[in-house]
Amino acid sequence: MTDFLEIKTLSKVFRMLDMPPPMHPLVAFMDFSRTPFTKSFPSVKVVCDFYQISLKNDSNGFLKYGREHYDYQEGSLVFIAPGQVVEYEFSNQQTVNTGWSLFFHPDLVRTSPIHSKMKEYGFFQYQSNEALHISDKEKQIVESILQKIELELDSNLDDFSEELIVSNLELLLNYSKRFYNRQFITRKRFSGDTITLFSTLLNAYFENELQKEHGLPTVKYFAEQLNFSPNYLSDLIKKGTDKSIIEHIHYHVIELAKNKLLSSNRTVSEIAFELGFEYSQYFSRLFKNKVGKTPLAYRQMN
Repeated sequence: MTDFLEIKTLSKVFRMLDMPPPMHPLVAFMDFSRTPFTKSFPSVKVVCDFYQISLKNDSNGFLKYGREHYDYQEGSLVFIAPGQVVEYEFSNQQTVNTGWSLFFHPDLVRTSPIHSKMKEYGFFQYQSNEALHISDKEKQIVESILQKIELELDSNLDDFSEELIVSNLELLLNYSKRFYNRQFITRKRFSGDTITLFSTLLNAYFENELQKEHGLPTVKYFAEQLNFSPNYLSDLIKKGTDKSIIEHIHYHVIELAKNKLLSSNRTVSEIAFELGFEYSQYFSRLFKNKVGKTPLAYRQMN
C-alpha cells in the first residue's frame, strides 16, 4: 500500500480542489488569486503524471520534494517533473490565494520538437531548495507568456491552439533556463564555495582509494555529499568551470594514470583496476581519447 496519492489526470487535481474541470485535458493554468475554492488542506503526499511549474508570492505554503522542505519565498519558481513524490503542507490550514501553477502532461509535447529538448531543462529534476528566484522584471516576462497560454485555453480551441500553447511553453522553459543561468552567476560566491568543496571531495575520493571498492565516483555521489540534486550540481559546476563533473573526474583520473604509468612498472590492466575501472579496455579507450595515445605508447614515448 502506497503512502501517497497518485494523480494521473489534470481533471483529478481540479476535482480535489472543488473546481470546474480544465478546458484542455493535457494543459491547465491555475491562478490562485482567482481560484474560488476555500477548501482546507492537511499535509498530503502526491505523485503526478504531469509536469508542474509554480510561482508563489507568500510564505503560507510549504513544499517538500527531494530531501528537504522548501519555504516559498517571494517570487520563487519551482519545477516538478512527472513521477516525483511531492509533499504539500499548509500552515494553519490557510487557503492558498496568491501565485499560480501551470500543469502540462507529457503527451502535450510528445509529438512536437520540444519533446526531444525536455532533457535540456534539467531544473525539472532539481530539489525544492534549488528553486529559481526571479526578479520583478523576470516575473513580468514569465507572466506575459502565461497570459498568452491562458488566452489560448480560454478561447475556443482550434487547429492552431495546441501549437501556440506548446510554442509559448517552450519560450517559458527557455527563459527559465536563462534565469537559472543568471542565478548561478549572481550567486558566484556560493558557487565558488561549492566548486572548492567538489574539488576537495574529488581529491579525497582517490586519496582514500575509495575507487578500489566503489569504482569511479559518480555525479550522484558528489550530489549526495554536497546535498544537491545531481542535475543542479552538474549545472552549477559546468557554469562555474566550463567543465562537467564527468570531465573533471576523467581529467583527474588521467593525471593519476600518467603518474602511475611513468613511475611504476605495473601493467596497464593493473593501473586500470587501481583507478577504479572494471574493464581495462575502457580505461585504455578513455586514455587515448583524452591524451591522443594509448597508455603503452605514452609510457614508451616518455
